[in-house]
Amino acid sequence: QVQLVESGGGLVQPGGSLRLSCAATELDFSEYSMGWYRQPPGKQRELLAMILADGFTNYADSVKGRFTISRDNTKYTVYLQMNSLSPEDTAVYFCKRFGDPEYWGQGTQVTVSS
Repeated sequence: QVQLVESGGGLVQPGGSLRLSCAATELDFSEYSMGWYRQPPGKQRELLAMILADGFTNYADSVKGRFTISRDNTKYTVYLQMNSLSPEDTAVYFCKRFGDPEYWGQGTQVTVSS
């Protein structure tokens, strides 16, 4: 059973930055694509960024240029660096391991407020 544990969420002021981490308990971590999603209150979960096993990245238009996804296969961890945060970025953030089956983390709350 693969477990994904997110961390790094919290309260940040508008314009600030946060770095989320997602640690996986899986030795084959490097073979899978990973993604970050978020779910704002009352809204659907949306894909923000993904990183393939070969390191290729792709971003949603809403975060392109502000968020950066990266991975450290030696630490079985994927990161999401978030800059220029605004209140509209307030949401629960989840990481996902793509595949069959797919696995989700439990989520970490990010609140952007002054």
